[in-house]
Amino acid sequence: MIEYKELVRRAFTARKKAYAPYSDFQVGAALLCEDGRVYEGCNIENAAFGVSQCAERTALFTAVCEGERSFTAIAVVGGRREAETFELCPPCGICRQALTEFCDPDVFEVVLARTETDYQVYKLKEVFPLGFTQKDMSR
Repeated sequence: MIEYKELVRRAFTARKKAYAPYSDFQVGAALLCEDGRVYEGCNIENAAFGVSQCAERTALFTAVCEGERSFTAIAVVGGRREAETFELCPPCGICRQALTEFCDPDVFEVVLARTETDYQVYKLKEVFPLGFTQKDMSR
């Protein structure tokens, strides 16, 4: 199984591919599947901001499009294009909701990185404690 250090490295690699001409804030994500495959994603901005896509959803939607449905973790890194130091960059609310659709909040881990060796790990339920799920649809 892939170690989180490698998953974080893949998120840094994905960040370099970001298309962020408006905010100049580049985000990379690396999504780990239960079978060990990794899908990378970057943020993709658009002049009509509502059309923009976050790195986390880019990775998730690419994986789902490839038939994946079981995920264990996602690493995320973000910062200004020329940043030399990074702060933790948690997924936005929409990305947290999207992850909740496919990931068990009690098990799935969100890895937020400052560097390839300095990162913190959270359960999805910690970063999105009251997510709306399929269970809520039956109420």
